[in-house]
Amino acid sequence: MSRIGRKPITVPAGVDVKIDGQHITVKGGKDTLEMDIHPDITVKMDGNIITVERPSDDKDHRALHGLTRALVNNMVVGVSEGFTKELQINGVGYKAQKQGKTVTFNLGYSHPIEMEEPEGITIEVPSQNQIIVKGADKQLVGETAAKIRSFRVPDVYKGKGIKYIDEHLIVKEGKTGAKK
Repeated sequence: MSRIGRKPITVPAGVDVKIDGQHITVKGGKDTLEMDIHPDITVKMDGNIITVERPSDDKDHRALHGLTRALVNNMVVGVSEGFTKELQINGVGYKAQKQGKTVTFNLGYSHPIEMEEPEGITIEVPSQNQIIVKGADKQLVGETAAKIRSFRVPDVYKGKGIKYIDEHLIVKEGKTGAKK
């Protein structure tokens, strides 16, 4: 039995959930998120508690059970609290600047990299070497942070590049000089 799928989801005050057949809409203070649920999975709401049920103990149904519950829970948490990912830029001359909805990165290339904020995402640059990605959709926040990180993945020898704030880098030892 799925431990995650069986857990009920408590809907906080200020969040409106509408279940229309296999389509679920979650509205909150931050945003509105929508999702289509697999036809085999049933989502029910009693008062302010959402439960996810499956028709059988089949392997596919068990997998969909936990997945659906996690996705619905992420929607509820996203519209009420939101999700954030923090990134840090390491390297001499590496920096980020925000002008309007455009973020400009100088990462040691011959040209600056410019990125527009995706719809539903806000990117904050509190200092030149720190980036904060915020939004209600957990997948979109993670995808945007991964795209920013891919502009300059941390170097394994010097540690230069863009890394997540909680990422621990293991810096390799370089070559040693030839012995005579």
